[in-house]
Amino acid sequence: MSGVEMRPPGTLDRRVVVAELLRDRGDLLVVSGLGAPTYDVAAAGDHDLNFYLWGAMGSAAMIGLGLALAQPSKPVLVITGDGEQLMGMGALASVAVKQPQNLTIAVLDNGQFGETGMQTSHTGYGVSLPEVASATGMPWSIEILDMPGVEDLRQRLRSNEPGPRFAAIRIKPENPDRVLPTRDGVELKNRFKSALGIS
Repeated sequence: MSGVEMRPPGTLDRRVVVAELLRDRGDLLVVSGLGAPTYDVAAAGDHDLNFYLWGAMGSAAMIGLGLALAQPSKPVLVITGDGEQLMGMGALASVAVKQPQNLTIAVLDNGQFGETGMQTSHTGYGVSLPEVASATGMPWSIEILDMPGVEDLRQRLRSNEPGPRFAAIRIKPENPDRVLPTRDGVELKNRFKSALGIS
C-alpha cells in the first residue's frame, strides 16, 4: 500500500496473556469479544462470570461499560481483538465520557482480522488504539509489548487509580485451536445473572 508503513508483529502468546490476566480472578466480571478472544477466555477456564459474545461485533466495550455502571463495586474486564475494537471505535468515546472507575479494556492486537482470513487490520498499518483511547479522554491508556506489562495490567484491574483503563496488548498473529464454550445465549445470560445474585 503506497504511503502506509506496516507495523512489525507482536510477540506475545495470546493464550498466555489471557491466562495471566485471569489468574486469581476472584469476582472479576469478564466480557469476551467475538471470535478468538472468546476462545482464549474459555481456554483459560470456563467461569460463570464470563460473558462470551458470539455476535454483535463491535459491542464488547459497550457491554462492558453497561456492566461496569450496573455493578460499580465489581471489577470489569473486556477482552477483545483489534478488529472488533476497530469496529466499535465510538464506544471508546462513550466509555471515556462515563468514566467508570472499575472498567478495563484489554485489546489483543495481532494487527490482523483473524476471523476472516488473517488480512492486515488497521492496527497492522499503524493505527494506534491507545492513542485513540487517550484522545477520547481515557486517563490511562497504554500499549503492552511484554509479560511484565501484562502482569502490571492484571494488578491494575482492582486498583483505586482513576479509570477506565485501556491497553492494546501486542500478540503474535496466530490462530490456536478453538476452545468453544456454550453458544446458548439464554444459558450464558442466566448463569451470569445467577452468579451476580440477580433473579
